[in-house]
Amino acid sequence: MRPWARSYRRGVSAALAAVALSTLATGLASAEARSARAGAQAMVPEPHQVQSRSAPLKRTKTSLVPFQTAPFPYNGNVPGTGKPFFEVAEDGRRVHVTPYGRHYWEDETYNDNRVLLHIPKGFDIRRPSIMIVFFHGHGATLERDVVRRQQVADQITRSGANAVLIAPQFAVDAADSSAGRFWEPGAFGRFMGEAAEALAKLHGDPKSVRSFASSPVIFVAYSGGYLAAASCAVNGGLKKRLRGVVLLDALYGELGKFTSWIENDRSAFFVSAYLGSTREKNSELAGILTARDIDYATELDRPLHQGDVAFLSGGENVSHRSFVTQAWVDNPIENLLRKLPAYRK
Repeated sequence: MRPWARSYRRGVSAALAAVALSTLATGLASAEARSARAGAQAMVPEPHQVQSRSAPLKRTKTSLVPFQTAPFPYNGNVPGTGKPFFEVAEDGRRVHVTPYGRHYWEDETYNDNRVLLHIPKGFDIRRPSIMIVFFHGHGATLERDVVRRQQVADQITRSGANAVLIAPQFAVDAADSSAGRFWEPGAFGRFMGEAAEALAKLHGDPKSVRSFASSPVIFVAYSGGYLAAASCAVNGGLKKRLRGVVLLDALYGELGKFTSWIENDRSAFFVSAYLGSTREKNSELAGILTARDIDYATELDRPLHQGDVAFLSGGENVSHRSFVTQAWVDNPIENLLRKLPAYRK
């Protein structure tokens, strides 16, 4: 048995049997004790210097913008296989076959290079800001699901955070988690460079591009969005700009990548909320972190701090489909942004 597995059995296996992760509270108590000894932790993300003198926005600005660096279209291989992402059918059309045997045509599913950009009313480029990158799950489109059903832009607006939203379209309305270009090392960093320029144009102040290009970034991934989020976290090229990762019933895999990112940057935060379908993977990751002496919490009843790790039960009578709006709290994205007081408008 591997060392972390023995530690895991000692610390959290009982909670697994009860399907509640109850022993995570021990990690919280330990973390709080060390925090008391060391003094107050720094808030995350750390405020950064801004360059523009523009006044706060008088109205919300939202747009769907085509990007040259969007995850799709994609002409590369499937990582780890050496095989092209697309096969060519008899009629010349290109088709992708998922690991579960589903067939999706390129011209129907992988040809949308638009990105949802949202800057809320009152956004002040003169003040420290954060960029929220949303990775949607299966069966989604930006307009129908991210904007209307999941209300991601509205949650950011209501939070009062000095934040903007960037949400790329992945596979259109399909059961596929493929990351496309975001599989390629550094590709996400190039995407964020284009996003800074597009946000500055949408904002209306060309000088704001410098602030957008240096703003801290937080990933929010729902469901199948975990695959692209994991790839971007470890290979995207953001380095210390990535200050937090939030998984909304999304930890279906890539535990090695998420573990590596958590372990290698203890100044950033990690929050994973789960229901039944991802409970086991959350428990497994909790055990890995325990073996590596990384503490975690089971509640978030205070502001987020550097190095925070939390595993949150989604609660009773909550569905996976509604998890972006109804989870351990209503409107979880709004709730988490309110826990970053240094980034209020």
